[in-house]
Amino acid sequence: MSELSLFLLRVGFLALLWIFVIIAFGIVRSDLTVGATCRVGQPRPRKPARRQQTAGKGARKLVVVAGSLAGTSITLGTTPITIGRANDSTLVLTDEYASNRHARLFPRDGQWYVEDLGSTNGTFLDRVKVTQPMSVPLRTPIRIGKTVLELRR
Repeated sequence: MSELSLFLLRVGFLALLWIFVIIAFGIVRSDLTVGATCRVGQPRPRKPARRQQTAGKGARKLVVVAGSLAGTSITLGTTPITIGRANDSTLVLTDEYASNRHARLFPRDGQWYVEDLGSTNGTFLDRVKVTQPMSVPLRTPIRIGKTVLELRR
């Protein structure tokens, strides 16, 4: 082989390798950012069901119903509740799918709202990804990783 053909073969191989790396990075990135999109064979996410109760009115406690902290209860007051793996969070999760500062619950006009704080895996209110502050009806599941929370009276 001539030097020119060997050089072109090396450049072609290097270009092919970079294309593979870029495609792999794009796939990983889309899996991390989309997370809850519908995949083949899985049902589409539903919007939260309308409940007869007003969102969060009368809620007195936040209860962990699934996950490593199942059974844990936090009495609600007037201060926001931060949720995540950080030690200074109100509810410290030991869930590997939770971010350090994952979500926050806060009261506004007598109702409780949930807000995602830019987490990697997202926060879900009754199977709907939280992209902006959303009011939380009583007994509606809030999913953060493997942890499921509910507001209760």
